[in-house]
Amino acid sequence: MARYWIEKLPPSYFSLVMATGIVSIACDLVGLDWIAKPLLLINLIAFVTLLFMTGLRVLVYPIHLVDDLRAHALGPGYFTIVAGTCVIGVQIFTLTGDADLAFGLWVFGAFLWLLITYSFFTAIIVHPTKPSLTDGISGVWLIASVATQSIAVLGTMVAFRFPDAQQFILFISLFFYFMGCMLYINIIALVFYRLTFMHLEPASFTPPYWVSMGATAIATQAGATLILHAEESRLLVELLPFLKGFTLFFWAAGTWWIPLLVALGIWTHWLRRVPVVYTPLFWGAVFPLGMYTASTYLLAKALQLDGLAWIPAITVYIALAAWGLTFLGLLRRLSRAIGAVVRVAVSAGD
Repeated sequence: MARYWIEKLPPSYFSLVMATGIVSIACDLVGLDWIAKPLLLINLIAFVTLLFMTGLRVLVYPIHLVDDLRAHALGPGYFTIVAGTCVIGVQIFTLTGDADLAFGLWVFGAFLWLLITYSFFTAIIVHPTKPSLTDGISGVWLIASVATQSIAVLGTMVAFRFPDAQQFILFISLFFYFMGCMLYINIIALVFYRLTFMHLEPASFTPPYWVSMGATAIATQAGATLILHAEESRLLVELLPFLKGFTLFFWAAGTWWIPLLVALGIWTHWLRRVPVVYTPLFWGAVFPLGMYTASTYLLAKALQLDGLAWIPAITVYIALAAWGLTFLGLLRRLSRAIGAVVRVAVSAGD
């Protein structure tokens, strides 16, 4: 059973780490530290477990891993490894103040970003057979933008740890921020075209489409973090008016998405009766809720928009509820899998 789990491990399972990390961060920002810290412990266990399983998959099933990476529908899921690494780095730094460990995770995340970005995009560009836009594009693709922005966020936060390299790290963080914005604009055009001009089966509207909002939220977080650290860099000071406008633009875009995504969710699960059954993809819907909460809080702080403070005070509980229900779904699936193993063992013994 363990070998099967490793062989079939979905590339996007690190979205569990992304979701748990950002919900924990959001709780800490609004004063719910008694919830934030237990979530850190859960996330550390999840991160180490998934990292270990992925490492074994590289060693034992490298062909399966490469096949997933070359697939338009599955390959983008590997970007969750990058985003999960950086999000847990931000979580550790925010809750414990451990800048050294956070910096190490930033370096590791940047290395993974280089490896996955250019392996994936090269593989799908030169692939001899390509799917239609309907079959090939989904909200999962936007994780590429999320992963890029996560490097900008963590890098900006830990740059102070190395005074001699601080300006360079802040420049790299700004560089990744703009690359993340570029990727979002390119990919969301295809996603929006797919949603509006091609037939959409109810079952194909999967939770990762919520990343359409989540990617704008982390762009907002990255921009707000750069604004809050602008005094540490002359370049950031000079770009401050542009950063403020561009950051507000992404927050407005993310806010626009929320009612539409809710409406599509009602259409899918209520009107068209698609059952709500746990899959790892649901973590892709939890993450945007937590990220919108955290990014709105930071935006209000960066732009001194105190009138927005009521939003994260409400959305944090929505994010917590979504995380709790999805976590219960995960525990239920694990308990069933373990129960099946026990039954097989008992039958073999008899």
